[in-house]
Amino acid sequence: MIRDALTSARRVLLHYRHSPGLIAASLTVPVVMVVVFGYVFGSAMTVGGNYREFLLPGLLAMVAVNGIMPTMVGAARDLDRGAADRIRSMPVSRAGVLLGTTLADLLVSVVVLALVAGVGLLTGWRAHRGTGLALAGFGLLLLFRFVMTWLGTCLGLVAGKEEVAGQLAVLTFPVAMVTNVFVPTAGMPGWLRTVAEWNPVSAVVAAARHLFGNPEPVGAAWPLRHAVGMSLGWAVALLLVCAPLAVRGYARHGR
Repeated sequence: MIRDALTSARRVLLHYRHSPGLIAASLTVPVVMVVVFGYVFGSAMTVGGNYREFLLPGLLAMVAVNGIMPTMVGAARDLDRGAADRIRSMPVSRAGVLLGTTLADLLVSVVVLALVAGVGLLTGWRAHRGTGLALAGFGLLLLFRFVMTWLGTCLGLVAGKEEVAGQLAVLTFPVAMVTNVFVPTAGMPGWLRTVAEWNPVSAVVAAARHLFGNPEPVGAAWPLRHAVGMSLGWAVALLLVCAPLAVRGYARHGR
């Protein structure tokens, strides 16, 4: 399985190598978001502290959430173009093929997270609780990205067509918006606030803010007061559901 996973990861990385536009989009969009939200909207935001320090953990979490999109489209593309059928006709590990895809995406996400963090440092963001907790924060973000790639693979296998997956990928953005990424949840209507506070993305954002020592809104709900534990719980639960479903769906597709 490990050998097949490494081969699958190399295949995905070669796709990135021969797709400069994809690389440019992966690196440029997060940086643009830092500048736009940090400077254009930041002057109008009041969060009880420096807004850019409040925002950066949220944008780093958005990088993790965006792991859904490339894996969703990639899984659907392999099915649509027959690549999955050719791979499954060989004596390879189905779990290894999908694991390699997620590991390759994880490597790409390390670069993107480092770039966004670097831009954040240039714009005034700092991690105030020491190197150890800062590394723990980045480790949590990478774990969530890893989980999101498995979720994206499941959705891509369900979509089955590259065009359909591309349309569905757009729906991940509103889901990420109903969170505490850009604004505290306290100002939301009651029902929407409850949805946002129990959103797994909100837990990851709150956990990152806590580990980095960035501004945390007062009066947060229980899921956000115990954000690190909730983030780990969500990650384990989603991984236990999505990874087996993805492997099963990949092995049985078309039968």
